[in-house]
Amino acid sequence: MNKLELQKTANEVRKGIVTSVHSAKAGHPGGSLSAADIFTYLYFEEMNIDPAEPKKADRDRFVLSKGHTAPGLYSTLAQRGYFPVEDLKTLRHTGSYLQGHPDMKHIPGVDMSSGSLGQGISAAVGMAISAKLSGDDYRVYTLLGDGEIQEGQVWEASMLAGFRKLDNLVVIVDNNNLQIDGPISEVNSPYPIDKKFEAFNFHVITIDGNDFDQIDAAFKEARETKGMPTAIIARTVKGKGVSFMENQVGWHGAAPNDEQYAVAMADLEKVGEALCQM
Repeated sequence: MNKLELQKTANEVRKGIVTSVHSAKAGHPGGSLSAADIFTYLYFEEMNIDPAEPKKADRDRFVLSKGHTAPGLYSTLAQRGYFPVEDLKTLRHTGSYLQGHPDMKHIPGVDMSSGSLGQGISAAVGMAISAKLSGDDYRVYTLLGDGEIQEGQVWEASMLAGFRKLDNLVVIVDNNNLQIDGPISEVNSPYPIDKKFEAFNFHVITIDGNDFDQIDAAFKEARETKGMPTAIIARTVKGKGVSFMENQVGWHGAAPNDEQYAVAMADLEKVGEALCQM
C-alpha cells in the first residue's frame, strides 16, 4: 500500500472504532484512535499474515498488550478481512465474539488474549524466544500503552528480551501521554522512555506515531536491526481524528452518545473526503 492508501484505510479503521464503541455504549476510544495508524501499518504493510489462514504456522504474531484498546484491533482486523465489518456493531454485546478485550479462542486473527496490563509483552517475548528455539523466521510485534509501562512486569519482560537478543521482537509504545487518571507525566512518569529501553539493551526509535512516513521508516529500521530487540516510541494524539476527543483524558474509556457520534463521524468523513481529493 502507498501512503495515501494507508491514510484512507486508517480513517476507515477510525470510523469502525467510533461506530463499535458507540454501539456498545462502552469501551476505550481514545487509545484506539491514537494507535489506528500503527494498527493499519502493521496489518496492511508490515506483517506476514493471511486472513484466509489466520493460524498459519509461519505468520508474524501480534500481541495487543494494552488489551483495552481492542476496538482499534477489531476494526483493523475487520478492514483486513478477518471478519465482517458489520460485526463491529456487536462489540461488548451479550453473545458477541467481540468482547471488551481480545480473545484468541473466538476471534480470528487474535494471537493472544490480553487485557491484564503488563502481561502482553511477556507473552510476546515468549513467542519471540519460541521462534528462536525452533529456528522459525516469523516476527513478533506487541503494542503497549505509555501508562501500561508503569507496570513492573513490562521491565522484567524487557530485561529478558534484551538479554536474549531478540531481534525478531518489536515493542511499540503508544505514547499519547494520557492514561485513565490524567497525564502520565503527572500520575507516575515513565519518562525518559527511550533511555529506559536502551538500558535494557533495546534499539530505540522515536517517531510521530500518526505519520506514515515515520512509521514506515521505523519498521524498516527495526527489520535491519540485528542482535537486539527494537522499541518504537510512537508519540501520538489520544483520540486522533475526532475533534472533541483529541488530547482529552475523559475519552480514555467513554462512549459517545448519539449526538457526539454524529459529530465524530462527520469529522472522519471530512478527513476521508480530503484524502480522496489528494
